[in-house]
Amino acid sequence: MKLFLYTVVLNFGIYFQSVCAQSMAEDFKPSSLNQPEKMFPQVNSQRRVRASISAPNANKVQLDLGGVKYDMKKDSNGVWTGESNPQDEGFHYYQLNIDGASVPDPGSLYFYGAGRWGSGIEIPSADQDFFALKNVPHGLVSENIYFSKLTNSFRRCFVYTPDGYNENIKARYPVLYLQHGSFEDETGWSSQGKVNLILDNLIASKKAIPMIIVMDNGYAYKSENNEIKERSKQRESIFEDVLIQEVVPMIDAKFRTIAKRESRAIAGLSMGANQTMRIMMNHLDTFSYYGGFSGTANYPNSDVIDVATFLDGKYKDGNTLNKQIKLFWLGLGTKEPAPFPKSIGAFRNMLEQQGIKYVYYESPETAHEWLTWRRCLNQFASQLFK
Repeated sequence: MKLFLYTVVLNFGIYFQSVCAQSMAEDFKPSSLNQPEKMFPQVNSQRRVRASISAPNANKVQLDLGGVKYDMKKDSNGVWTGESNPQDEGFHYYQLNIDGASVPDPGSLYFYGAGRWGSGIEIPSADQDFFALKNVPHGLVSENIYFSKLTNSFRRCFVYTPDGYNENIKARYPVLYLQHGSFEDETGWSSQGKVNLILDNLIASKKAIPMIIVMDNGYAYKSENNEIKERSKQRESIFEDVLIQEVVPMIDAKFRTIAKRESRAIAGLSMGANQTMRIMMNHLDTFSYYGGFSGTANYPNSDVIDVATFLDGKYKDGNTLNKQIKLFWLGLGTKEPAPFPKSIGAFRNMLEQQGIKYVYYESPETAHEWLTWRRCLNQFASQLFK
């Protein structure tokens, strides 16, 4: 009987693998994020990823995508090839694992995320039209280097200026300060996030008014002379001070902004949502619009929020805060990991109990990833400064 069951299970396993292999659609096409002239990685209509690399002396090669490693097979020429399971739509970081060493795929463009420069792949989404490159007027993303006295170091921010900024020199613009997430940097929104294309398309379709967007690095620490000591301890972030005391005045001096709170917004994703929430509440004399994408001031805590701490003793009730904040906006993916829906849910309950008005959006079938945040920005930016 045991032999019979073993034979049945074995045959079923062989049959299942055969069906899976036969059902894989062989309509793979090079990813839109490949290096010039590179054929791999590729994506098919089932949203599977196929990677390939020449490594004739390697003993084991894997495709590491979304935290799952897929074994790749070597052919007679020493070229390893393998496929993933179907992936969610949108942008994903990935890497190759060669004999235990994780390395970027030389076939893809590189992006800074997960605390490293590595490979990225785009799984085409049904709604990608809102961040597609179109024949519409385009703005400019510029790199702005500045010296920070607070950190005693050179820093940089990227600034999006809309089409017409350089031609219409009398026009002034509202400003959105937009922050990245943990283990990412100031390149994220203009690279992975497609911020310039999203705003170009919104402005061209008259769904958003022309605005300036500033993207700085959320990691900022007080300078100390003893570097060894600095590395050995947990450093305290001073990003709030850098933004308020250095970046905002610099942007107002260097660009044609409308330098008042009614024309400033602040938003961020994940860690950036947490940072910008606290900055907003501490500086309502500077900002009047807030956007939190996949994060709130209480993340990752899902316990009851101390209202007095959130209101910081400055506001008696929600109605007072409603007069100060023109738009309080929260967004989340429907497939986010458990801590995010719980913490944001607890935060929303607090807002409702205090009578604080807010707008809530859910990105369908996306997790803690860039398609969620692209959609959030698309929704949020269309409601600003109106």
